[in-house]
Amino acid sequence: MTLGPVYVAGHKGLIGSAMLRRLEREGVPAITRTRAELELTDAASVQKFFQAEQPQYVALAAGRVAGIVENRTYPADFLRQNLAIQMNVLQAAHESGVKKLLFFASSCMYPRICEQPMAETALLTGVPEPTSLSYAIAKLSGLQACLAYNQQYGAQRFIPVIPNSVFGPNDDFHPERGHVLGALMRRFHAAKRDGVDEVTLWGTGAPRREFIHADDVASACFALLTRDTDGLTLPLNIGTGTDISIKDLAETIAAIVGYTGRMTWDTSKPDGAPRKLLDSSRMHAFGWRPEISFETGLRATYNWFQEEHG
Repeated sequence: MTLGPVYVAGHKGLIGSAMLRRLEREGVPAITRTRAELELTDAASVQKFFQAEQPQYVALAAGRVAGIVENRTYPADFLRQNLAIQMNVLQAAHESGVKKLLFFASSCMYPRICEQPMAETALLTGVPEPTSLSYAIAKLSGLQACLAYNQQYGAQRFIPVIPNSVFGPNDDFHPERGHVLGALMRRFHAAKRDGVDEVTLWGTGAPRREFIHADDVASACFALLTRDTDGLTLPLNIGTGTDISIKDLAETIAAIVGYTGRMTWDTSKPDGAPRKLLDSSRMHAFGWRPEISFETGLRATYNWFQEEHG
């Protein structure tokens, strides 16, 4: 299948930039706009953009995303901004006749207490983790919107995917705003640079998380864009099938960074969900498998971080 121009919404972010790298590698033209050029929360501007550019394919990777601190502090902003972006883009894509759209949902949507690994059928069977509930509700709404458009208009054009914790180049490495992997990498890097003897981390270190490199997510999505997806049961988890405790993650990152100081755990801070491991058997049956090992991806990410942030 020959792929026409792909509009990558959120092309400067973690998943969006990985999609751009994959499209460039495959020789597929991409359409991008910065936030200054196109405000996706403005419905009229989004409609005008789609009418003018007429993209045939869309990767909707734009949205407000962050870690526990930001989610707890700005829940209304997370809900409002993500809902607006999602509905504006989906409606404009529908009206302009987009052939296929990928919507990036989140593993935060799954119930906090959930059978592991989490199959797509477990969605809406329980309450998501409270610290990220507004974000989870927004993403659940976007997922349901995709399914609703497909159902009402009789064509499976909108494909919601659920990648687990994604990492790689262009991640947010802010120690408070970022997700756990990027935040830990930044903190250990700074501690080593500044000669800090001890780093205090949130929670108990016991929760387990599944991490997937952004380029593996992009490879899964490229397959979905270029192959027949009419018979697929939606949504689709995208994961590696393995997880790691936060404590082991911290120790692995510290070793890669070269930080040899002490780690202490502030158990008064929240852990989040106890475990988030996805059942990616639907994508495996589609013929996709991840290719980047966790340690290889971590080392490459840290190399990128050093080049970009010093």
